[in-house]
Amino acid sequence: MEEIREVLKPRMADLSQDEQLRQEVLNALQSKGLLDVSGLRVGVLDGIVHLAGDASSRAAWEAVEQIVSSVNGVRGVVNRIQAPGAPSPSRTIQLEFDEKEPIIK
Repeated sequence: MEEIREVLKPRMADLSQDEQLRQEVLNALQSKGLLDVSGLRVGVLDGIVHLAGDASSRAAWEAVEQIVSSVNGVRGVVNRIQAPGAPSPSRTIQLEFDEKEPIIK
């Protein structure tokens, strides 16, 4: 079975930088036994890893984010994994400023 996995593994030289990074992230998650986090979806754009799916606990949510953040080449992580007690993946960011105040001082 291991031989089949090696044959099917994409060759890193044939992949774009983002796809190479995505493969490294998937390998890191698989090596820690976290690839099966309920249909975890992983995408990479310009070195930013985007995560989506479901986790059974906040601990699993945090573990996935920590592992992904530690992969060499990852510039940032957008964690939209749903888990009990974790921040809502659809949260909005409110940026309010006073138009009279300069943004940069």
